[in-house]
Amino acid sequence: MITFGCPDRTGIVARISSFLAEAGGWIVEAAYHTDLETGWFFTRQEVRADSLPFDVTELRARFAGVARSLGAESDWSVHDTSERRRVVILVSREGHCLYDLLGRVASGELDVDVRAVIGNHASLGDITEAHGIPFHHVPFAPGEKAAAFARVRELVDEHEPHAVVLARFMQILPPELCEAWAGRALNIHHSFLPSFIGARPYHQAHTRGVKLVGATCHYVTADLDAGPIIEQDVIRVGHADSVADMVRKGRDIEKVTLARGLRWHLENRVLVHGNRTVVF
Repeated sequence: MITFGCPDRTGIVARISSFLAEAGGWIVEAAYHTDLETGWFFTRQEVRADSLPFDVTELRARFAGVARSLGAESDWSVHDTSERRRVVILVSREGHCLYDLLGRVASGELDVDVRAVIGNHASLGDITEAHGIPFHHVPFAPGEKAAAFARVRELVDEHEPHAVVLARFMQILPPELCEAWAGRALNIHHSFLPSFIGARPYHQAHTRGVKLVGATCHYVTADLDAGPIIEQDVIRVGHADSVADMVRKGRDIEKVTLARGLRWHLENRVLVHGNRTVVF
């Protein structure tokens, strides 16, 4: 799997495809996009590993030369899709997103290795351990938040996860963790961002009388609820719906949106440029 981005110009596709063809590479999926506003080119290429006469390490080393030839600003990566993706999930009290992810993993719908679930409350420990996954309770006592985040970081980093999923974690990551997990930390926000950011968005939406509520899966950055958006979805509500009704309907959208966003991230379908994404 190759993902690549650079300032657009003539000959990029030809250069990459020629490189792969000369090595005997069999492309099974390819996608391209140019952002006309920024002039940035994006591509994602899936190549059959058994069609190449060398391994992924050698492919990475050889493709580095191709990337350099296409410009110093090139942003690229080469991934081995046979490596099972590792995930760590952070939770608080609300379990609907965790239940959904665990169910998808248990059914084989989401083929990932959930290495651990970490909660700042202990209430989701039993369901996690029932799925054979370690649960770590890290309390966030008043005045001890820095120490708690240090412990969370220690627990997460030992697994070197491909994704750190904030499944309604309800804690704001400190800037140093946002930086350390940049491009790997995914959050589900119970609002169709950028509307109703912060806490209690359903209450805000109810007060405003909206007719649609939604959810946003996005990468975590130091700017609260402002990271690059991976996926969004909405559901219709009406004047007769209470805040509780909106929360109930919204939870359904949160689960689906998070699962989609996580899958696309782990399949390397999300290319980030600035604060925007291209999702192939």
